[in-house]
Amino acid sequence: MRKTIATAKAPAAIGPYSQGVELNGTVYVSGTLPVNPADGTMPAGIELQTRQAMDNIGAILNEAGLTFNDIVKTTVLLADLKDFAAMNAVYAEYFPQNKPARACFQVAAVPKGALLEIEAIAGK
Repeated sequence: MRKTIATAKAPAAIGPYSQGVELNGTVYVSGTLPVNPADGTMPAGIELQTRQAMDNIGAILNEAGLTFNDIVKTTVLLADLKDFAAMNAVYAEYFPQNKPARACFQVAAVPKGALLEIEAIAGK
């Protein structure tokens, strides 16, 4: 059964998509920007943007009854691959155990001028 996941504790979708979708126990979290859901601002710098994007993912997971331990795969889109090490240091804090599979790419641009976007797949 398909269920849409939505929470005010993460930024609203900026297009025709959902924050997350659950299907048969798997939760697909859409690409999540480092936008503060309270005021719509983005922090400066890759470390703070990584933390904000991960916290937004955490809010979506929480709405679905999941945690970071349930994530099996992520994809990180970076505006500049030179930010990889700094992003990776913050990202690692969210996965002290049960590290998911991951892909990371440099892209031509990220929506809203963000430095990164992160999507996740988690299982119940």
